[in-house]
Amino acid sequence: MRTAALPRLEAAWQALQLWLGAAVLPAQCALCGSGCPQALCAPCRAQYLGQARCRCRQCANPLADIEMAQLCGRCLRHRPAYDATVTAFDYAAPVDQLLLQLKFGARLALAPLLAQLLYVAIQQQPAWTMPQLLCPVPLGPARLAERGYNQALEIARPLARLLDVPLQPRLALRVRETRAQSGVPPRERQANLAHAFAIAPETADVLQGCHVGIVDDVMSSGHTVNALAAACKGAGAARVSILVAARTPPH
Repeated sequence: MRTAALPRLEAAWQALQLWLGAAVLPAQCALCGSGCPQALCAPCRAQYLGQARCRCRQCANPLADIEMAQLCGRCLRHRPAYDATVTAFDYAAPVDQLLLQLKFGARLALAPLLAQLLYVAIQQQPAWTMPQLLCPVPLGPARLAERGYNQALEIARPLARLLDVPLQPRLALRVRETRAQSGVPPRERQANLAHAFAIAPETADVLQGCHVGIVDDVMSSGHTVNALAAACKGAGAARVSILVAARTPPH
C-alpha cells in the first residue's frame, strides 16, 4: 500500500514545487516578458487578441466574412456530435505560448486569463445559449499523475464562476489511456479516441435533456471533444457546446 502511494505523493510534491516556483516569480507578461501586474500586458492583448474572426458556428474553424454565422464545408458534410464551438483565439504563434506555458510549464496563473478571454468570446456570440453545466475534458490517471493537474479543469474552474454555471469535474471519465493526439497521425486520431470516454454512473442522471459545455485548452482535429460529446449525448444530453481557449486553424 505504501509503495503504491509513492508515485502519487511524488507527483503531488512536483506539482506543488512548480506552483510555488511560479508564484514567487516577478510578475511579467507571458508573451513579451515586460513587467506587468497581470499575466498579459495591454499592448500584447490589443495586438494579438483584439480582433474577433468569423468562424463556423459548429466547429469554430475560420470562415470568410461572407460566410459569417454559417457552417464550414466539413461540418456540412460530416456533422459532429457537438452542436456549437466557441474559441478565444487561433492556436498560432505567439499566443500559443499561453497554452504551452500552462500545459507544460505549470504556469497555472494563466488559466484564469484564458478563462477570461474565453468568457469575452462567449459574450460576443449572437443568440448564445448558456450551458446548464460545464464538464472539463478529463485526463487519464497516468497522464494526470505525470502532469500533476488537468489544464482543462484549471480553465473550467474560473470560467464556471464567470458564467455562473455549475462545474461537474467528475461527470466524465477517461476510461482508456490514449496517446497524445499531437503525436498521432491525422488518419489515426479518431481511432485513438474510440471508447476513450464514459459518463460516471453516479452523475449520469444530471445529463438527461441537459445542455453541456465541454471545456478544453486546445481544439485541433476535434476528435477528442467529439468523442466526449458523443458520450454525453449517449447518456441523454440534449445539446453539447465546446468551449476551448484556442482553435488550431486547418492546414
